[in-house]
Amino acid sequence: MNLKKIRGVLLVALLAVSCTYFGYRLGQGPRAAKGSSVSAVDTSMMNEVLVRLKESYLKPDQIDAKKLMYGAAEGLTASLGDPYTSFYPPKDNERSKADLQGEFGGVGIQLGYIEKTLGVMAPMKNTPAEKAGIKAGDLILNIKDEQKGIDKSTADLAIEDAVDMIRGLKGTPVILTMFRQGDKQSREVTLVRDVINVPSTELSFVDNDTVAVMSVYKFGEQTKSEWDKMVEEVQKKKVKGVILDLRNNPGGYLQRAVDLGSDFIKDGVIVKQRDRQATEELGASGDGRLIGMPLVVLINKGSASASEILSGALKQRIGAKLVGENSFGKGTVQQVEELSNGAGLHVTIAEWLLPDGSNIHGKGIAPDVEVKYVPDEKNPKKDNQLDKALEVLKGMMLASK
Repeated sequence: MNLKKIRGVLLVALLAVSCTYFGYRLGQGPRAAKGSSVSAVDTSMMNEVLVRLKESYLKPDQIDAKKLMYGAAEGLTASLGDPYTSFYPPKDNERSKADLQGEFGGVGIQLGYIEKTLGVMAPMKNTPAEKAGIKAGDLILNIKDEQKGIDKSTADLAIEDAVDMIRGLKGTPVILTMFRQGDKQSREVTLVRDVINVPSTELSFVDNDTVAVMSVYKFGEQTKSEWDKMVEEVQKKKVKGVILDLRNNPGGYLQRAVDLGSDFIKDGVIVKQRDRQATEELGASGDGRLIGMPLVVLINKGSASASEILSGALKQRIGAKLVGENSFGKGTVQQVEELSNGAGLHVTIAEWLLPDGSNIHGKGIAPDVEVKYVPDEKNPKKDNQLDKALEVLKGMMLASK
């Protein structure tokens, strides 16, 4: 593989060292299949394989019935060819739920595949990864942990295995061999693990406090309450415009995108959801506390699913300007189901559509003003995409007078 030709296209993102969420439906448990035409699965072949293994396998004491069962379940979901429909053994399922709740141990990296190579979807703010200078699009070529006895290339390494290797006790180091497009050679980065407490939002004010920058990093369980507090602060400041920063937001609960959109959109459709039987429209419902506020939305290649739903709805419904880079392009919704023994199942149950009926799956959403992020080594805090968003917003505010 020629690393110099790698493009920062995130092809698959499942569990990560934080967690990469996508469009999940809230409050769902086990449910009966509706209108399924799939006949009952004949398990005789699986039973026959098990019998043959017990009879012939060189090390019969290593045959673990529970692992075989989990492996069979994982194989069922993998056979669909949909990376977002996945079976999670109890340990992985517990980790997934903890991540959605907003607290976990690790180094603060959201993982994905970049042209079949393990890579960074996004570093999370104020985490060991961000402080070490790790950027979205960086490749992870090797994972080393002397205390665990790990020195493993990531070639053909499953994301869940990478998660287990990178995570560990607070205060212990893990060494990642990284490669960044444009570099001549890879480099080793030592990260000291920490407990990662991740709020899903952040509020700041720019341009003499006349513009609010409302950053949303994911759509998790706490996002709505955090958002409400931000809106209260924005109202107190009586700002003249808002920049909604959805960069590197990998999505999360679908309803949260509807909740936030309802503060900008008075009524009508925010997103359409099409399952195997019908198309449902999810509309604005709320106080509309920011209706009429000039709005610019920041997106990039790390903006996926629920963040694409929100940015696309704001563009189509109220003419919000999108600034940044083309978004990820994920247009499906997953059902989170609890299984017996603590296992879990994420099932693709629907596809979502923008208010005009368009599906951006695999394509993403193009910004109105394309601006690639260019880091400034002399001034690391400088953000050229945010600067452009502010420039566009000022133009909108001037035009509205």
